[in-house]
Amino acid sequence: MKTSFTLLIFKFSLLVSVYSYAQTGKVSGMLTFEDGEPVAYASVFIQSLKKHALSDERGRYELADIPFGPHQVEVSSIEIQKHGFNISLDRPSLEIKTVLKRADLNELAEVLVVGESHKNEIETTGFAVNVIETLKASVQSLQTNDLLNRSVGVRVRQNGGLGSAVSYNLNGMSGNSVRIFIDGVPISTYGPSFSLNSIPPALIERIEVYKGVIPAHLADDALGGAINVILKKGAINNLTASISYGSFNTQQANLSGSYRNSNTGFTAKASAFYNYSDNDYEVWGKFVRNILANGRYEYVRARRFNDAYRSVGANIQVGFTDVKWTDQFYLGYNVSDDYNEIQHGTYMTIPYKGRFTESQANVLSLNYIKSDFLTKGLELTFNGMISDRKQVVNDTVRWNYNWFGEQSIGLNGGPILRPSGAQQGAPTINHINRNVATFRGGFNYAFSEKHRVVFSHMYYTIDRTQRDERRPAAEREFIGTRDLYKNVSALAYEASLFDSKFKTNLFGKYYQQKIDRMDPRLVTENGERVKIEDRVSSNRNTTGYGLATSYSLKGNVTVLLSGEKAVRMASENEIFGSPGENIIENLGIRPEISNNLNIGLRSGPYSLNADHKISLYASGFLRDTKDKIVRRINPRLNDAVQTDPFENLGKTKSIGFEGEVNYSFKNNLSILVNFSKFNSVFNMRYDNNGNEYTYYNQQLPNEPFFTINSTVQYGLKDMLQERASLNLYYSFGFVDRFYTTWLEIEDFRTPRQFIQDIGMNYVFPSEKLVLSADVRNIFDKQAYDNFAVQKPGRGFYLKINYTINKF
Repeated sequence: MKTSFTLLIFKFSLLVSVYSYAQTGKVSGMLTFEDGEPVAYASVFIQSLKKHALSDERGRYELADIPFGPHQVEVSSIEIQKHGFNISLDRPSLEIKTVLKRADLNELAEVLVVGESHKNEIETTGFAVNVIETLKASVQSLQTNDLLNRSVGVRVRQNGGLGSAVSYNLNGMSGNSVRIFIDGVPISTYGPSFSLNSIPPALIERIEVYKGVIPAHLADDALGGAINVILKKGAINNLTASISYGSFNTQQANLSGSYRNSNTGFTAKASAFYNYSDNDYEVWGKFVRNILANGRYEYVRARRFNDAYRSVGANIQVGFTDVKWTDQFYLGYNVSDDYNEIQHGTYMTIPYKGRFTESQANVLSLNYIKSDFLTKGLELTFNGMISDRKQVVNDTVRWNYNWFGEQSIGLNGGPILRPSGAQQGAPTINHINRNVATFRGGFNYAFSEKHRVVFSHMYYTIDRTQRDERRPAAEREFIGTRDLYKNVSALAYEASLFDSKFKTNLFGKYYQQKIDRMDPRLVTENGERVKIEDRVSSNRNTTGYGLATSYSLKGNVTVLLSGEKAVRMASENEIFGSPGENIIENLGIRPEISNNLNIGLRSGPYSLNADHKISLYASGFLRDTKDKIVRRINPRLNDAVQTDPFENLGKTKSIGFEGEVNYSFKNNLSILVNFSKFNSVFNMRYDNNGNEYTYYNQQLPNEPFFTINSTVQYGLKDMLQERASLNLYYSFGFVDRFYTTWLEIEDFRTPRQFIQDIGMNYVFPSEKLVLSADVRNIFDKQAYDNFAVQKPGRGFYLKINYTINKF
């Protein structure tokens, strides 16, 4: 498959070998300080063309495909005073040497100006996308999921504290409908111990959040949206370390470094992380109760006692960058390991003790990027990953426990046994092995300055086996298999017309998925025990298509329109189940198909005067979905065994809107307020027999449909020391109450949530050392997510960042 895919890419490259260009040239040069020292990793930007480049460690940069004529160039970096100059390009190559002045290290305005330009370039392509920048967050005690949760239209949903299962809700679409990528590669390849919270914000350049309509270069069946984390690419010699400690014995450490030889282009990058938490925070309220011997409920306030989490991992990449034969070539190895205790099933009503999972993952990777491949304007990209993932689900404790961690006592005075012999069903020591391969390749070909073709293909396969040590000896010799194969292809045409005021992106996609499940069985035939194979297979394929377009009006206003017939194939866990997450299999689950529409408006930034800036954003959206894939809603909260499959829900419809206001004053004060509200209902009135559904036109359960977020940041310069700074932060989050089951009664509804955080950081004059402190949920309010599972209350956290050199 890999060989045929490479041949396919090669054939496409030959087909596009003929192209036409307007008269263009390149602008290159060197940036230095007044003392002759090169200015590394400064941004060189031509605003009118949305063209930008980054200087290397020698201060050199190059801007290609620049039309002949006059242009204004801006140079910015955290280390320099903002600088602009005019050029007139009238020949194929123009070389410029620029001398720059050093800036006050506390002034970030220069970086923010360029950051807005990058951000604006992506957000005005027509897609419903918002870009999250990490410059300020990198020195706070924040995790990547915290940044996402404060973004407009995004709701991060977590089943408890550090290490618990995380899902993402984008405009009413959640779960596996939302795909997570690291530089365009699905994060699922790395295994469960590697998550977004494993990547500190200091290593992230930006996060792109696409809602409803997904561009072709992210070829995947991401029906509801995609979150693409773009890591920093600067290959400068550096070392960055951070360590934090906080409530519930939460410990986190990160170490990263990179090296590049400027003569040979040899580049090496390495990073490592460690996370641990007891997660022994208090829980209380109507969802936390002990069942007494006489069957009565005793509502209690208790600490979680079987919820510890530990993860450790490392990544190394070696290769070459910015050399003649490649822009980027890396061979990589990623290893990770985690231990995760499981406190309860789907709901919090029955606590567990002694149930846990252990996981390991080993991943080999290859990444290759080359611009002007074979012909001018053709960029080729390829990345491949092969991973070996192992998981053990251990559940052998047979006693029933209450929320104080004590054995439950029955009417006869003796301890109560679990009905099936373990905390969640029958005793198990289940070994689950997964061999996963992901190959993604494609090209984009700019056949003129304003027109481009993009092709991307993704091939994904998983070979899963499982063996339970607690099954009878004869059955342990038989190993069941679960195989999944998926192909997704995307082809797009992009155009930028009328001086880049009008942008459009037309694309089509093809999806194919095959599954095969085999379970060996022992049956009795003619008095003898014989082995048979219980096998189920299926092969599905379908197509999708979409359009994204934008038009820039006068007054810095951009109108955005995008729509897609989106498709999502069921994932491995949804089809084959996942014992560690209390999910049972559903081999007959169908693909989810949705007609998605976004209409939006971006306005600004506007300067009210020299000190005040404001920008606005508003969008409306529609998600008309057939066969929505959801976790089955079980209203029986006290079931001894809380395992549920995923299933198709029929027809659903979500209609909503979102908005955001961003205000800044003198680069000291910034205020961000956003909201999202939608109505997501079951839209299928009659079943196949003509009977009316009970829940027709009812709000879907377990969906937070109205959220508000606000963040205030204020910076003070020259605090205690000259060129040092103190930054203060405040954030507020509101989640309206929502039902957790189809039964709309008060017992199954979460209360309204008002969560507030405060924080501060102190940046020392050298900017190498940063100390930060945060208080989360300062008023210790109840916070809920999936199925009313309570999240941590008030917590205190300290963090130290230290950097030698910078990206």
